[in-house]
Amino acid sequence: MKAVQFSQYGPPSVVHVADVAEPHAGPGEIRISVRASGFSAGETSIRSGARKGLVPVEFPYRTGYDAAGVVDEVGDGVDGVELGAPVFGMTAADRRGANAEYAVLVHWAAKPASWSWAEAGGAAGAVETATRVLDQLPGGTILVHGAAGSVGTVAIQLAVARGATVIGTASPHNHDFLRSLGAEPTTYGPGLVDRVRALASVDAVFDCAGGALPDLIELTGDPARVVTIADPTAAQHGVHFSHGAAIPGADPLAVHGLGDAVKLAGEGRLRIPVAATFPLSEAAAAHELSESRHARGKIVYVN
Repeated sequence: MKAVQFSQYGPPSVVHVADVAEPHAGPGEIRISVRASGFSAGETSIRSGARKGLVPVEFPYRTGYDAAGVVDEVGDGVDGVELGAPVFGMTAADRRGANAEYAVLVHWAAKPASWSWAEAGGAAGAVETATRVLDQLPGGTILVHGAAGSVGTVAIQLAVARGATVIGTASPHNHDFLRSLGAEPTTYGPGLVDRVRALASVDAVFDCAGGALPDLIELTGDPARVVTIADPTAAQHGVHFSHGAAIPGADPLAVHGLGDAVKLAGEGRLRIPVAATFPLSEAAAAHELSESRHARGKIVYVN
């Protein structure tokens, strides 16, 4: 089968499609014929070598963590899912390999009828991450820093569904987009604290962008009320860095978020904004778009 991988650290050009052996569903797993799969933004820093000291890599490194498709194998001990069922979900964190023609999922849920394949293919990772972080934060008024990206757009909607008031930072051209998701927008950069305080008093911060932890802590008055998924300097500021990678220090995965997402999608309260779609053969271009930081929503591969 065809799958996206890279065999050395380097620029986007090292990412390529290779012919690899098909995976098969083990106990408690399902295999899907992939219709769409999500681009994982964190893999750009793995590919570049920026996370050498944090994420161990065995080459070739198969990419992709979330996918959607049709069930074509059911492992031992799996109940409640039939061959041919449309689902979305996640691979094992230490296995990945979702950006391929077939993928083995260890967590999944039924694909909402209201979502396209592209939306479903890019949903699971963002939903799990947003749920994991929101579970660690108090309610009230939440600032989502870097709100126009794949996780931020989902975090806004899940926070609103929990009854929170949401402020989101983004470039001015994305402000109407954030409003459509339920957030009050403002810009990032110098003067952030004053701009946010002019809108509301903030109870918690979900940092999806990095680079502003001192300001984010000042807004809440307590580093324990800030959680980041993007700033590796978090520990220096007393802030929790949340990740679900298969390495020591990872937070437990919030897989219950998949079921919550299905319910909200059925009620018309959760959509997965798709920034762009690429065939597997254009994986390098997907990496380039992600690194430009101009993708609004999720980048998705379609088969």
